[in-house]
Amino acid sequence: MYRVLHHTVATLLCLALPAAAAGAPEVAHGQYLWSQSPHGRMLERILPPSIDPAQLPEPQSAGARLTTRYCVQCHYLPNPEMHTAARWQPVIERMVWRMQGRGNMGPLMKDMMAGVQAPSDAEAAILAAYLAKHGQREMDRKNPALRSTAGQIYSIACTQCHALPDPQRHTAREWPGVVQRMQGHMAWANTVVGAPELRTNPVLETTEIVRFLQRYARSDAVR
Repeated sequence: MYRVLHHTVATLLCLALPAAAAGAPEVAHGQYLWSQSPHGRMLERILPPSIDPAQLPEPQSAGARLTTRYCVQCHYLPNPEMHTAARWQPVIERMVWRMQGRGNMGPLMKDMMAGVQAPSDAEAAILAAYLAKHGQREMDRKNPALRSTAGQIYSIACTQCHALPDPQRHTAREWPGVVQRMQGHMAWANTVVGAPELRTNPVLETTEIVRFLQRYARSDAVR
């Protein structure tokens, strides 16, 4: 019953994705693997379904193709902006180690990674270069604006999931849509199947966050 349920969930997720993503065999295969795994509930909640292969930067590049090929074996496709360039390197090293079945959970990790392929050293280097190139440009943690009440709310809320974005990354007109999208990701994280004690319950003053970001946003005239 458990496997049938997760197979149905995976199928529905594929159908709900844009055509470009639904046709990606790696994504469909990765979701099928989750549906068959007794660890599917754990894998499903690692990352939100926030991006599909066609939305990756330089989607036809070797780095984008390798990201799709290897990352979706264990969780939804990560957005390169999730981490900074410096942070991606140790993350990749840890993920490769896990894909090889040698992670920090001993026999459980080996069982979870059954059937999962790990990238070669050359492929891992391409992945690292790609994700570093398109990584998040983080706001300077010494910026005095972060000491304000709105800055503290922004920092606490956003660093729960990723590096703290530089407000200059978007214009004042763009930030409300970005924040709304992030709210959707966090709502997913709070309601996805999982043990109740593992769910987060952030209290987000999104109005304050938007105002903060708009105050320090990039000018429309700057491209």
